[in-house]
Amino acid sequence: MTGKDADLTANNDRVALVTGGARGIGAAIAARLAADGYRTVVADIIPASAPANGRAAVADVADEAAVIAMLRDVHMLEGRLDALVCNAGIMIRKPIAGLSLAEWSRVLATNLTSTFLLVRAAESLLRDSKGAVVTIASTRARMSEPDTEAYAASKGGLVALTHALAVSLGPDVRVNCISPGWIFTKGEQPRPEDHAFHPAGRVGTAEDVAALTAFLLGPESRFITGAEFVIDGGVTRKMIYPE
Repeated sequence: MTGKDADLTANNDRVALVTGGARGIGAAIAARLAADGYRTVVADIIPASAPANGRAAVADVADEAAVIAMLRDVHMLEGRLDALVCNAGIMIRKPIAGLSLAEWSRVLATNLTSTFLLVRAAESLLRDSKGAVVTIASTRARMSEPDTEAYAASKGGLVALTHALAVSLGPDVRVNCISPGWIFTKGEQPRPEDHAFHPAGRVGTAEDVAALTAFLLGPESRFITGAEFVIDGGVTRKMIYPE
């Protein structure tokens, strides 16, 4: 048996929960973990396709009762939880003068508070399995476009929440954060100049994020916790001057 085969055999007994898994980055993460052998639960506020070795759940992760019920189902149906991926997120782009408190609160509840609710509800399962959590933040935690205050605040908070959880839950549970930059998931194909803008030479894909997620959940990252990984093709390191 090769090392990879041994890893897949070990993963066949492991369970992963991926929120925001109906499309985009979340769907790619769920597909990667399922391919790696995890029994994968894909959760979203809209119906999602269930992986062959898992199931789909409809839940609003900003709702405390829904999160508690979802984790109760994981405990009853899967019996364990080894990997939690907090990916669900929304953006409301409006000038701050037109952004209502309800809209601000909705973005923070979905993007930030949901991770608190999920980890709190999953803590005992994750401790029992010596599991791992990956949160999906954004390079918007460190750079912004106009009219994105709620989104930027939620993602910056998620980076901080990640290292706080890592300290509180260690050594039983590792918690790390991925901050994607420009990731192509749908719509028009990037232009040649979009690729050229990135020092890496191309726009990112959802599969790039999924690969890093799989690594951070796996055994080769056992000494990594409380860390943020920026995956943006080098854009946040690129100095840009006006022409």
